[in-house]
Amino acid sequence: MCGICGFFGKKKNKREIVEKMKEKLVHRGPDAQGSFVNDSVALGFRRLSIIDLEGGLQPMKSISQNLTVVFNGEIYNYQELREQMEREKKILFVTRSDTETLVNGLEAYGPAFVEQLRGMFAFAVWNEEKEELMLARDFFGIKPLFYTVVDGNFVFASEIKSILQFPGVPKKLNERALEQYLSFQYSVLEETFFEGIYRLPPGCMLFYRQGKYEICRYFQPKLQPEAGCSLADMEKKLESVLKKSVRRHMVSDVEVGTFLSGGVDSGFIAVSSGAKMAFTVGFLDGNSGYNEENMAREVARYAHLSYHMHTIGKKEFWDVLPKVMYALDEPSGDASAVAMYFLAAEASRYVKVVLSGEGADELFGGYNIYREPLALQKVAWIPEKIRRAVSRQAKKLPDRRGKSFLIRAGQRVEERFIGNAHIFTDEERRELLKNPTDTPSCQEFLRKTYEEAAELSDPEKMQTIDLNYWLAGDILQKTDRMSMAHSLEVRVPFLDRDVFEAARTLPPEAKFAHGKTKYLFRKVARKYIPEDTAARKKLGFPVPVRVWLRDDDWYGRVKKMFQSPISRQYFHTEKLTALLEEHHAGKKDNSRKIWTVLAFLFWYQEYFDE
Repeated sequence: MCGICGFFGKKKNKREIVEKMKEKLVHRGPDAQGSFVNDSVALGFRRLSIIDLEGGLQPMKSISQNLTVVFNGEIYNYQELREQMEREKKILFVTRSDTETLVNGLEAYGPAFVEQLRGMFAFAVWNEEKEELMLARDFFGIKPLFYTVVDGNFVFASEIKSILQFPGVPKKLNERALEQYLSFQYSVLEETFFEGIYRLPPGCMLFYRQGKYEICRYFQPKLQPEAGCSLADMEKKLESVLKKSVRRHMVSDVEVGTFLSGGVDSGFIAVSSGAKMAFTVGFLDGNSGYNEENMAREVARYAHLSYHMHTIGKKEFWDVLPKVMYALDEPSGDASAVAMYFLAAEASRYVKVVLSGEGADELFGGYNIYREPLALQKVAWIPEKIRRAVSRQAKKLPDRRGKSFLIRAGQRVEERFIGNAHIFTDEERRELLKNPTDTPSCQEFLRKTYEEAAELSDPEKMQTIDLNYWLAGDILQKTDRMSMAHSLEVRVPFLDRDVFEAARTLPPEAKFAHGKTKYLFRKVARKYIPEDTAARKKLGFPVPVRVWLRDDDWYGRVKKMFQSPISRQYFHTEKLTALLEEHHAGKKDNSRKIWTVLAFLFWYQEYFDE
């Protein structure tokens, strides 16, 4: 795993600039570094050595010396691709690295070679002959890549903080991103929180030549359920691809550990991988609902794993928030990012690589909210016109049990679901912000994706939204930044091309059946893990923020931040204070709204409050 950066332009002090950019990426690659500089381009690289510890140094050139690559990630089928090139192209390789496979494959087959890769990656390759810079990002967005254009220079890096080192890059808050963030809890736009800096979307390539760039999409996750195949055959196929993917993700020249909660996803990986060490975090809150230690320990004991646990205290959690928000690059309203920071820190004491279960819920239908359309079927017999009228009237009622159900019963899935988080409504965020922008409503933003999924069932439409936005924007964002902050590589076996090909064809009854989510996946997992683990309801990554925000110490600190000059600059602070007071008094659970704003304020202090 690595950090990459660079630029295409006419700056005279290229080496000095790229060295400064690299300095901000040391955490991504503390083992080695390198640079390539010529009249047109500068490429920088920081390395975390995982495969071919002695070889594989970057930047690396192709056999012809025409291509030069900097590469962040792992290609798990590089050995098969190498054999293919030796056979078809008579290429003689000099290292055992996947980087050499990548750069020579691009030279031999062109950009289309990207579609043959299985792995996680973000890379930049300079073509000397064409004077062209090409960027690419993996299928699901496991690895990050950002870019901007400033004074005629095209600049890129694994993290935004590296781009900010380039001379002349303006550091200005993008308030459109802030407005969408208040609803989605993460940065959902291609524009980042920094005006003029963009993220390359997952499954995309970018070509920069003659002062212009174009983006080409080579992959987009689409569900295509197929009928006519028995559940038994689907189960057999799914088990086969899962086992092969886990085995591929264990390829390493250093020891590989595993993250472990008490759930079915991480449990399956822990048992089937053959890893020897597992890592878990919990909380000192006195509430078992926020601690999966016992469940994780049970799986570790079952799999004969060396088990390592870190328990997080309330003060420790608060004190680390500035570091977390700095590492994230952009604010995240997902409090589990902080827990992930501690989890990665614990694992990095023992290993350089861990496996994790991200992606299973999006691929196999694991989130509890995906069952909502099935629950709403109870009132489907009522004419839609009547349900919608009741829904409109229910919005005017005081908060009470049943209100939310009445509202949702009269809404189409396109109206009510924007992803696993829906923090502030469009109306609420406009009322909260001092300077609302022209950014589209949540529903307008997602309309095209919903239209493309029109033929799917409602739960599968929800899956589609999460596969295209939530997965890369929240789950994989926090996983990458929190792990790399501790120089730890996280591999995600469920986000493999072959696994996706098996998952995308599953019909609804293979995902949502007998009151369970991930039905078929659980059937496979039962063969490897304890029955109670396979059957366990999805918990997420529970963090006791709701509890801590009612404690006087946190309440006082948050109130102070909500009334700060930074807060007054962007928000109607009386509304923030009202949310906090209501929560502190136990009248209403406003914890997710409070935390989302609080995370932004911590982040802003790190990047703008100088």
